[in-house]
Amino acid sequence: MNPTLGLAIFLAVLLTVKGFLKPSFSPTNYEALSQAQRQKERMAAKKLTRQNMDFGFKLLKKLASKNPGRNILLSPLSISTAFSMLCLGAQDSTLDEIKKGFNFRNIPEKDLHEGFHYIIRELNQNTQDFKASIGNTLFIDQRLQPQSKFLEDAENFYSAEIIPTNFQNLENTQKEINDFISQKTHGKINNLVKNIDPGTVMLLTNYIFFRGKWRHEFDPNLTKEEDFFLEKNSSVKVPMMFHSGMYQVGYDDKLSCTILKIPYRKNITAIFILPDEGKLKDLEEGLQMDIFSRWKTLLSHRVVDVSVPRLYITGTFDLKKTLSYMGVTKIFEQHGDLTKISPRRSLKVSEAVHKAKLKMDERGTEGAAGTGAQTLPMETPLVVKINKPYLLLIYDEKISSMLFLGKIVNPTEK
Repeated sequence: MNPTLGLAIFLAVLLTVKGFLKPSFSPTNYEALSQAQRQKERMAAKKLTRQNMDFGFKLLKKLASKNPGRNILLSPLSISTAFSMLCLGAQDSTLDEIKKGFNFRNIPEKDLHEGFHYIIRELNQNTQDFKASIGNTLFIDQRLQPQSKFLEDAENFYSAEIIPTNFQNLENTQKEINDFISQKTHGKINNLVKNIDPGTVMLLTNYIFFRGKWRHEFDPNLTKEEDFFLEKNSSVKVPMMFHSGMYQVGYDDKLSCTILKIPYRKNITAIFILPDEGKLKDLEEGLQMDIFSRWKTLLSHRVVDVSVPRLYITGTFDLKKTLSYMGVTKIFEQHGDLTKISPRRSLKVSEAVHKAKLKMDERGTEGAAGTGAQTLPMETPLVVKINKPYLLLIYDEKISSMLFLGKIVNPTEK
């Protein structure tokens, strides 16, 4: 019997102000799809994004309970994309466990991969005001001899880059992979891979990137240091950005929180969720996949004096440990079934690391020109000051997908 070899997963998530990745899907391929096929993929993606929302909220709760008092930053979409691609190679109880843990169970397998195909294609767009990419790479040792169908499906559904790699020289391989990720993210995600287990024959990386300009930028001259109140009756000084404008805002009585939407240009929105005093844990527990449908009925356009902290934070988490708490274990064990990747090898996932970076400043992107003044109705502004622990979502309105999810308890904590 062959010894079990390792497959490692590294997820690099970048929400920042510099650099972007090239889109993986060409306009020709997109146009070549029939209208019926595009509609089918769109419907699959719609169901998938709802399930991914629920998975993201569950993961946030689990990470928050295991990391009390820490900032949490993750991309549920990045994590789900990587493990959905692994479903191409999994079978039997290993596949069932992934589908259950990631809320894929009620989605036919073909719809699952077609849904991600649609999401990846829609996200990989670049305009003057909006740059987004999601990419997958498989670093594969020649010893693995993977199934051609697995590679074809990974390329066709997930636009995965396949890179031949020599895992017998781990030091060089680690440097090559880190250099690759650094280059893809223009130097913003460095040293993602800290360690590669001996015996590794395939390493999967997923990276998601977003750079956008605020629809209405904050004036840096109005930013000033203010108190941000922490959970245990203490405070820190933070640079607080200010803008007075028209925003969607509302209050959720059931979850005791204020919801504020600050749009980027194009179709991405930052959603700030500010719980009442002592209600942060209740908010975390109460988040459900249909929450956006309910919030639509609560939000209205108002003139709002907005104060939000400038941010630059990083989150790195061991997903192997966290996912095991959520019932996903077989893929990390020797008796897991990944034989659709390589029937001649016993494979397991030896490592799964997720790293996210977020930078949020006055302009949304460096060097952006100032926008013109807004014309506001004559009404008394509602004051919303994000000066205590809150949740943050970066949401794509077009594909109804949560790209990033964060719990910010201390904006000064890197």
